[in-house]
Amino acid sequence: MPLDPAPAAPSRRDLAEHLVRTRIAGDVATSRENNLDHYRALAAGDRYYWLGLDFGDRWSDPSAVLELMVERCGVVADPAHLSGQDTIGPQLTLDALDRMADVLRKAAENRSRVLLATGHPAGMFAVHHVLAAALREAGCTVAGPAEPLYADGGEVRQLAGVFMLHRGGGLVHTHSPEPMQRVLDALERDGEPLPDLVVADHGWAGHAGSRGIETVGFADCNDPALFVGEAEGSIRVSVPLDDNVAPQLYAPLTAYLLTRARLPRPA
Repeated sequence: MPLDPAPAAPSRRDLAEHLVRTRIAGDVATSRENNLDHYRALAAGDRYYWLGLDFGDRWSDPSAVLELMVERCGVVADPAHLSGQDTIGPQLTLDALDRMADVLRKAAENRSRVLLATGHPAGMFAVHHVLAAALREAGCTVAGPAEPLYADGGEVRQLAGVFMLHRGGGLVHTHSPEPMQRVLDALERDGEPLPDLVVADHGWAGHAGSRGIETVGFADCNDPALFVGEAEGSIRVSVPLDDNVAPQLYAPLTAYLLTRARLPRPA
């Protein structure tokens, strides 16, 4: 049972307008300075920005990272644009949602084992918990070990079918791949099958992709690793969006994704 009902699905045009109006895409809150800092850090080999993936020295040129982010995320193409506003292309968001929907539909048809997780509990949990309920209703198994797990000084918790990190009395934002590593290692240790599909973000998605699990995810324009992973084939789909707007603003996007994937709308 989802925490909030899913609204009626918008048309592609209406959703594009909603994405821009709410700054999920279009002119987003993440600054150009922040984006470029993260692209340079990924290129310099800072593993914090690799989100659990392994790029070796293949992406050591920051200009190549920027070119990829222009292509897959829709950031400003001009390399001389060094500060101020940056962007996410709403049509790229919609195209990626359509690709993600294809993967979710096939998972439902195959009654797959699916694992969902988020490093943005204050934002993206609003999407993931509805997807978890819809996939379960469609006949999928929403996977996860039952025993307590610990990572990064906190406890890994599953709420409404979604894994998140709990620390200091609250659910916390994390880029770390360690919580997903703990979850997957626990499944293997218990003799349980690994999930057929992971739906996640940040290091949760990156580590799953590094283990060869089919992974679809959501990523902001300052998180280039999942887009690089998509380009290299370790991430199946990476949807570009601002991953930390007010949670209710994602509801039309979630409804669109459910409809495109032909998943039931949880009551």
